[in-house]
Amino acid sequence: MSERDLIKHAVCVFCGARPGDDPRYIEVATAAGEAIARRGLTLVYGGGSVGLMGAVANGALAVGGEVVGIMPRKLMERELGHTGLTRLEVVPDMAVRKTRMIELSDSFLSLPGGMGTLDEIFEVLTLRQVGYHSKPSGLLDQMGYYQPLMKMLHGLAKEGFVSSADVDRIIIQPEIETLLDQLTAPANPS
Repeated sequence: MSERDLIKHAVCVFCGARPGDDPRYIEVATAAGEAIARRGLTLVYGGGSVGLMGAVANGALAVGGEVVGIMPRKLMERELGHTGLTRLEVVPDMAVRKTRMIELSDSFLSLPGGMGTLDEIFEVLTLRQVGYHSKPSGLLDQMGYYQPLMKMLHGLAKEGFVSSADVDRIIIQPEIETLLDQLTAPANPS
């Protein structure tokens, strides 16, 4: 039995290490963490204690959830790692962090964030596109945050640089419960 077999369905959350300018972003992240934990799912995330990362972890922990953080050593040295998690893995760098988060997760949920969040989103989407995994990926779009990104992706498809089918595989929902329903639904054999 592998280590992966020992944890229940794991949802990886990508999100910002900053809180954003609108206080509702922290509320959304906290509610997402709570919703994941209340369903008995494991939260896998970047291991941070600040911004939306800290809020999503604290939300899950507040209702008794299992939270696994993956933190690069350099950021841990800057004291950004969350020390109250179920498990915190310290890894050599950002690339290993993404690989480890992908390995441990059954689905991916993205909250608002910056360049690092976009990097993580596109890594997962690209790996799925080229056949390294078939795990679902979704964007929580409660305040329209991901509308510009989706517009850009549809534009790339229109210009022939991305398959419309790959863009259509991205689950985008404004409500956390609906998004989690879709991310945890049994896969349809194809």
